[in-house]
Amino acid sequence: MMAASTARLGWYGDDFTGATDTLATAAQAGLRALLFMGVPTSVQLQRAGPLDAIGIAGAARAMDPEAMRAELEPVGRFFAQMRVPVLHYKVCSTFDSAPQVGSIGVAVHTLRQHVENRFVPIVGGQPSLGRYCVFGNLFARAGSAPSVHRIDRHPTMSRHPVTPMQESDLRLHLAQQALQPVPGIDYPLYAQPLAHQEAALDAMLAGHPAAVLMDASRPEDLQAVGQLVWRRAQQARLLAVGPSSVVQALATQWPRAAAAMDARPLAAAQGPVFVLAGSLSPVTAQQVRMAVSYETVPVDVASLVEGGDAAAQAMADRLAALLRDGRSVLAVTAGSASGGATAHAVAQAGGRVLARVLAQVALRRIGIAGGDTSSLAVQSLAAWGLSYQASLSPGVALCQLHSDLAALDGMEIMLKGGQMGPGDLFERLLHGGP
Repeated sequence: MMAASTARLGWYGDDFTGATDTLATAAQAGLRALLFMGVPTSVQLQRAGPLDAIGIAGAARAMDPEAMRAELEPVGRFFAQMRVPVLHYKVCSTFDSAPQVGSIGVAVHTLRQHVENRFVPIVGGQPSLGRYCVFGNLFARAGSAPSVHRIDRHPTMSRHPVTPMQESDLRLHLAQQALQPVPGIDYPLYAQPLAHQEAALDAMLAGHPAAVLMDASRPEDLQAVGQLVWRRAQQARLLAVGPSSVVQALATQWPRAAAAMDARPLAAAQGPVFVLAGSLSPVTAQQVRMAVSYETVPVDVASLVEGGDAAAQAMADRLAALLRDGRSVLAVTAGSASGGATAHAVAQAGGRVLARVLAQVALRRIGIAGGDTSSLAVQSLAAWGLSYQASLSPGVALCQLHSDLAALDGMEIMLKGGQMGPGDLFERLLHGGP
């Protein structure tokens, strides 16, 4: 049986890219943080040492409700045993989800059974990533472009291939996922005295809501959110939902450690870099076009999926040969003909290729683009944890892999969602920079 920890925070990332963003946020706030590849064993916890924040990387965002419950139930039991004051269910900052895929409602109903507090805050925005929640409605930038779009009119998220966002009011969006009622705390309340804010929250909780949506459009909003959430978490353990802004908000209430790992320049890679790009996002497409230092290799997705292990091995052999020649390689699955294969099958095939490449070539730095691709590709590796190394851009972190295999232990890995990062991101991964 595992002993309770002294950690202030436990988080589960509904995909690996988002989980690493929260890892970076926690480390930059001065927390001793480590992201595990699943519910950690007592031996892994012992190897990690004292932690202020314990993360679990998952793939619930791509699961149906039954699979989500099976995935999240042991997560809830683990964090209940650890007695963390805040259990954070980390979702994408664009909240893309649906009743049958990655349902936030299913996650809340499953995890709230493992906390005592009836208050379930949902933080609706993350200003540092260009995500703004105002009067319950979500707005977002597209990549690094300055323009901001209502989420149901967003050029990418409104057309997401699996979970298109067709409703900007997050309360209505969540109601479609059996999470209701969800009253909202609108940002003007944050300017009121704390006693007034607390009274308003008490009045909402008297109606026994499923959750409470909290606006977040400015950094100062997060301080007010953090104060309300942390005060309640100290009274009884609670479940909080949202992007990494949940941790940003809580960090405003915690003393900043002297060893805080601020965003810092990235050193150039030692040796060639391998990047697997499986995102359909226009942002990732631009990053592929600007990756002039790489040998770009289009991957025939249909052949890869239909050909199974043999096709994956043949592709891995080709990529490994280029890497052994000292060339950095960008393998691009996005945009190629899928032959009707599901996104999940494509991501799994990418994972098989990655594992076989790494079995042939000792690399010190790799990158994976795409939420599902990242989740399934990392699961194909014999790794048990990730720790934060450096920031490439807001929302994109470089992490260090922890594995019992010497060839993988210490390898640097970038996991990024489709919408994240500037156009020259893959060039930064190779050459370093701010």
